[in-house]
Amino acid sequence: MISKVLDGHHFYHACRYICNKDGAEVIAAEGVREYNYKYMADDFIQQAGLLPSRTQACFHAVLSFYPGEKPTDETLEEIGRKYLESLGVTDTQFAIAKHTDRAHLHLHIIANMVDNSGVWIDDGWIAFRGKKVAQQLTKDYRLTPANRKDLSLTNLEALSQMEENRYRVYAAILHCLPSCRYMGDLEMLLKEMGIETIYKYKGQTTERQGVSFKYGDDVFKGSKVDRKFSLANLEKIMAAQFRNSQQATPKAQVLSAPQQPVGKMITSLDQSLSELVNGLAKGAGDLLEDLLKPEYSGDTLPYELLKEARKRKKKGRKQ
Repeated sequence: MISKVLDGHHFYHACRYICNKDGAEVIAAEGVREYNYKYMADDFIQQAGLLPSRTQACFHAVLSFYPGEKPTDETLEEIGRKYLESLGVTDTQFAIAKHTDRAHLHLHIIANMVDNSGVWIDDGWIAFRGKKVAQQLTKDYRLTPANRKDLSLTNLEALSQMEENRYRVYAAILHCLPSCRYMGDLEMLLKEMGIETIYKYKGQTTERQGVSFKYGDDVFKGSKVDRKFSLANLEKIMAAQFRNSQQATPKAQVLSAPQQPVGKMITSLDQSLSELVNGLAKGAGDLLEDLLKPEYSGDTLPYELLKEARKRKKKGRKQ
């Protein structure tokens, strides 16, 4: 089971999404009217008004289950309640909705960070605490741990065109990255696949601040494709690969360019995404595997998550 806390959501939009999405069902609620998303949002907003100095009172989290896992509604409600309780989100309004529009079952949980007494609920590092709580609940309920992003488990037919294109970009970057030493290398290989690389520059300078990828009519920030694919992370990976190749002896095996023609890699959604990912595991090497290490269900938070948390905490202090 995976926990993801969504930032910057407004009660109205969050309530509309969890209630009106195809395959949505509200299975538990307290302090709000669950039968109409507008009334639900009004109830949340009214209580948030007890502490007007706090403008981000909407807590919105998603708990995603492994494909094929289908706990009963009673178990789902219990998991949702324990998730909130473990985060310290208690004595407040909440709603738990089940969504079945994808191959994997997932819960949407909305809660008011202004409690019933008008007191702010501590949200420090809540996204990362949520991951730890999800890991523990996964063990407690004997659920399947989500160890990695696995494209072979993605129900591509259920995705929108934009989501479909995002997965294409993700697969393409993952395919090309082992053979790249500079951003120019990646840019060239992606271009052969019909993916344009777009850079964001600092003011009127030539200093790059970010990167986006365009496929079809859709443009995705690198970090939105995957947090490992921000400009800083991509440059870090490529720099490490370059150093590794420089240190290698002439007889050492160096990562080579993709052997399969890039034009064949993305031809249709019905072929090759899962084959591509499985093939990459053999050719990417230990270095790339370590640098792209996903969030495993261990007891420690990955360094990059702690680093991101510190940045958000500092940003919050300035506001």
